[in-house]
Amino acid sequence: MGNLIFTEVLFAASAAAYAGLLLLLLLSGWASRTRLFLVAACALTSGSAATLALGSTSILGPSGALAELALLGSWCGFILYLLRKHRQNDVYTIRLITGCGIVLGISVFGFALLAPDPIHGGFMPLSMQAELYARIGLAVFGVLLTENLYRNTAPEYRWHIKLLCLALGGMFAYGIVLYADALLFRRLSLILWDGRAITLIIAAPLLAVSAARNRDWAIDIHVSRDVVFHTATLVGSGIFLFALALTGEFVRAVGPGWGDLAEVALSIAGVAVIGVLLGSGAARSRLRRFLAENFFSHRYDYRHEWLKSSQILSANSSHAAVQSRVIRAVAEIADSPGGVLWVRDVDGAAFRWAGSWNCPAMGASEPADSAFITLFQDGDRVVELEQGPTKPEWFADIPGAWIAVPLSQQAELIGFVVLLRPRAPLTLDRETFDLLRIVGRQAATHVAEQRSAQALAEGRQLHEYGKRFAFLVHDMKNIAGQLSMIVQNARYQRDNPEFHEDVLQTVSAALDRMNDLLKRLRPSQSRRELLVPLDIINEAVLAIRRSRGVDICVEHDGRTAGVAMDTGALRSVILHLCENAIEAGSNVKVRVHHNPMRLQIDVTDNGTGMTPEFIRDQLFRPFGSTKDGGFGIGAYQARELLRGAGGDLLVKSRQGIGTTMSILLPCSALQPIETAASGLEAAG
Repeated sequence: MGNLIFTEVLFAASAAAYAGLLLLLLLSGWASRTRLFLVAACALTSGSAATLALGSTSILGPSGALAELALLGSWCGFILYLLRKHRQNDVYTIRLITGCGIVLGISVFGFALLAPDPIHGGFMPLSMQAELYARIGLAVFGVLLTENLYRNTAPEYRWHIKLLCLALGGMFAYGIVLYADALLFRRLSLILWDGRAITLIIAAPLLAVSAARNRDWAIDIHVSRDVVFHTATLVGSGIFLFALALTGEFVRAVGPGWGDLAEVALSIAGVAVIGVLLGSGAARSRLRRFLAENFFSHRYDYRHEWLKSSQILSANSSHAAVQSRVIRAVAEIADSPGGVLWVRDVDGAAFRWAGSWNCPAMGASEPADSAFITLFQDGDRVVELEQGPTKPEWFADIPGAWIAVPLSQQAELIGFVVLLRPRAPLTLDRETFDLLRIVGRQAATHVAEQRSAQALAEGRQLHEYGKRFAFLVHDMKNIAGQLSMIVQNARYQRDNPEFHEDVLQTVSAALDRMNDLLKRLRPSQSRRELLVPLDIINEAVLAIRRSRGVDICVEHDGRTAGVAMDTGALRSVILHLCENAIEAGSNVKVRVHHNPMRLQIDVTDNGTGMTPEFIRDQLFRPFGSTKDGGFGIGAYQARELLRGAGGDLLVKSRQGIGTTMSILLPCSALQPIETAASGLEAAG
C-alpha cells in the first residue's frame, strides 16, 4: 500500500510539472505551428501521468497502452514534425518513418487488447510479451528520432536543441530499460516504474529551457553524410536486447533465485560500460572507427573535420603555443595521441625541431637535401615511416612514430609533423591521405604566419633599438660640444680657480649623462618616475651656464606639479631645446605654466625664426639637419620622448621675430612653490 501511494505521488508530481510547462507555453503566446505541437505533447504527457496517478489506468492492457501512446507517441510526433519541417526535400523518407511509427503505435494498442489480464504467478502470455516488445519498439523508435534530430542539426545550432534531445532521449531510453527488464524477469519492476515518473520530472525543466532557447523553433537541420538516417540507435538497441535475452536464458538455466542478483549485476555492468566508454579514449576511438567504416559511405565528415581543425588552429594563444596547436590539428584527423613538429629554418638549409605535443622535446634536425625529405615530393605525399625505405636518424628517438604529414605552402615544404600510432588501428587509404594533406596545408599557413609575426616583432625590436641608439648619438654629440667648449676656454682660464671648479662640475655632470644614456640604451632600464619639472629645468640651466657661459631667464607661475616621465629623457629634451635656442638668438627665456592636469614649458628665442614649410616638411624629419656636423634628429627625438610620456611638442615661429617651442605634459595636482622658485631665480 505504501509503495502504491508513493507511485501515485510521483506521477502526480510529473503531471503537475508538465501542466506548469503547458501553462507557461500558453501564456507566452502562439508563436508558430511548432509551438502548437509542443503544447499538445505537454498536454498529453500531463494527462497520461495524471491518469496513472489517479489509478484509473493500469500499467499494461488497453488503458495502459493508450497512456503509453499519449506519452511517448506525442513526443515522437513532435520530433517527426521538426524533421519534416526542415527536410522538405526528402518527403518520401519522412513519410516512411512516420508510417513505421504509426504501425508501432497500432501494435502497442492491438497487442494490449489481446492480453488485458495482468501477470499471474510469473507466467506472461505471448500476447503480453508482444505488447512489451511493441512498447520497446516504440521507445527505440523515439531514440532513433532523437538521435537523428541531433546528428542532422548543424553544430552551430545544436545549442538550441541539446537539452531537448537529452530530455527526450533519456525518456525513451528509460522505456527500453523498463520494458526489457519486464521481459527478462517476467514481471514489471515497481521500482523501475517509479523511476519512470522521476525521469519525466527531470525532463520537464530541460524541455522548458529548450522552449526558451527556441522561441520560434527555427532549427536548421541538414544531413552531413550521404545516408538519410543514422542507424547507431538500432544497432545499439539490438545489441542491448540480445544481451538481455542471453542473460535471461542463463539465469533461468541456473535457477530462478538468481533473478534479483542478475538485475543488480546488469545495472552495475551497464554503468561500468558507460564509464569505460566515457573515460577511455581508445574505446571511444574504436567505436567511432567502427561506426564510420561500417555505417557511412565516407570515413570522415569533411565539414566537421574542417571546422574542428580550424577551431584548434585559431584557439586562444594563451592556452597553447602555435606549434602545439598545429600538431593537434593534424593529429585529430588520424586520432593520434601525440606528435612532433619540424620547421624549415630561415636559410632553408635544414628542418629543425619546433615543438612537441604529448612527446618529449628533441634537438634533432633534418637536412633539407636528405633522402627522407625527398619522400614528401614537395608536400604532395604523406610518408609512412615504418614502411619507408629511408628512415631518418631521429626515428628511433620517437617511440611509436607512425607517419609524417607535410606542411606545404605554394608547392614549398615549410615543415612536417610526425604523428604517433593512433589509439585504434587505422587503415591508411586515399581518403585519409587527402584529408591529412588538406589539413597540413591549412596548418602550414599558421606556421608561416607565426614565423612572419616573429620576424616582424624582431624587426620592431631592432627598429626601437636603432632609434634609441640614434637618440644616444645625438645626446653624445651635445655632450661632446660641451666638453669641446671647456677645452677652448681652458686656454684662457687655466689660472682661474673658479673655472677649474666649473670644469670639474661640468665634466662630472657630463659623465653622469653619458652613464644615464648608456642605461637608456637597454630597454629594461627605460622607466617612468614621478618628478618635479622645475628641478630638472634648474639643473639644465645651471649646466648650460657652466658649459656655454650663457644665462637663461626662467619665468614661472609660482606653482609646481609632478610629471610621470624618465628623468634623463626630460633633461635631454630641455637641454636640446635650450641649446638650439641659444644658437638661434641671444635672448633665451623659459616660461613654466601650470594648467589643470597639464604642464606647459615654453622655450623662446629671438632668432630669425622658421618658415611654416620648414616646420611642416623638415623640422621633425629624422636625418635632415641644416647644421654643419648635425645629425638632424634632435627635434624628432624630443617630440618622440614627450609623446612616449603622453605629451607633445608644439612649435610657433615667425620669421624675423623668433621661435617658441612648447612642451606639453600631463601633470598631477598643482601646489604652490616657494623654495624652488627662489632657486630658479638665483639660477637665472
